[in-house]
Amino acid sequence: MPKYKDLIIKEIKAIPISFPIEIENRVRLGIGNSIKNDAVIVKVITEGGLIGWGEAHHGRCPGAIAHLINTTIKMLVEGQNATDINAIWNIIYRNQLASHGMGTGACLALSGLDLALWDIKGKYLGLPLYKVLGGSRKSIPTYAGGVALGYQPTERLIEEARPLIEQGYKALKLRVGDNTTDDISRITGIRKEFGESITLLTDANTGYSLNDVRTIMPFLDELNVGWLEEPFPAHDYRSYYEAKKLGRTALAAGENHYTRFEFNRLIEEKNITILQPDLSKSGGMTEVIRVANLASSWMLPIHPHSSKTALNMAASIHLLSAIDNSGYFEADVSKNNLFRDHLTDEKPYNVDENGVVRAIEKPGIGLDVDEVFLKNHPVIEGSSYI
Repeated sequence: MPKYKDLIIKEIKAIPISFPIEIENRVRLGIGNSIKNDAVIVKVITEGGLIGWGEAHHGRCPGAIAHLINTTIKMLVEGQNATDINAIWNIIYRNQLASHGMGTGACLALSGLDLALWDIKGKYLGLPLYKVLGGSRKSIPTYAGGVALGYQPTERLIEEARPLIEQGYKALKLRVGDNTTDDISRITGIRKEFGESITLLTDANTGYSLNDVRTIMPFLDELNVGWLEEPFPAHDYRSYYEAKKLGRTALAAGENHYTRFEFNRLIEEKNITILQPDLSKSGGMTEVIRVANLASSWMLPIHPHSSKTALNMAASIHLLSAIDNSGYFEADVSKNNLFRDHLTDEKPYNVDENGVVRAIEKPGIGLDVDEVFLKNHPVIEGSSYI
């Protein structure tokens, strides 16, 4: 086992990466047309040679998030013991978040570093992360995300969904936020085709107005939809308050909420009951565990939002394996995601015929990053959506 001095953080490096999306795979969502995928990979090296990998969400400006890590965060953290995770979290919180308000960029940067530190701790102990967190390798129910990648006709949506259901998925998340007429038609078509044996979820990607929700909510109720995700921007608490009154379908949010302090408001206001923190956004594993414990006291489940790469996906399964209020894992079924399939030495998960996944058994997060891949996919500056 490494000596104390071997655990001192020697180097922190953030690598922003991108790849363009081919025209035939581009999609239109409530937030625009996708043109590229971005991520920020965080590498932490200790004096003893342990390497931890994490993912910070790109914030649609990956170069800026990486620069923050490679300058300010680096200065604050290098020389600390990599296993003193709470202490490091608090250093960044007090320097970057508490004293200057809840800065999104700083929280994304902190999240990626935190995941890398947990990866190191698992490797140091020789245990997979879920065991370090006190969990067990349980079966995690999974939904197919990114099904309606763009607003295609119902027939094409059915064609896209069918092989996923045949593969074993028991739940599908449909993209809405186009217009309520077409959204209702698509959800109705999927429900009619596959029946009640499939759980249907919806995600508007902030594309709805309050009037849109007023229009669509009776149909969501009638079609037994499990949740309506992010109809509005994260900070539009008033609209969520009004939308809660419009029907039975649960409102979901959290991927764009940061730290337990913002989730505390979501929980106490009782308008959003499907909580979706993202390990690469909401404060890392350290903070999402705190959010999960807070939610557990209210008997609310955690359905983490998945970010772009295999690192976040694998870590999310470790999280769900370790908390007592675990919900769905969001499986990325989008076409040609290089960050899911080629960034690491193996894929982050396998969905079995029962629609469940299980955590990787290797120490830490359980994945090694291909550094040649990082070099071959340099950052492409500019927005991911237009």
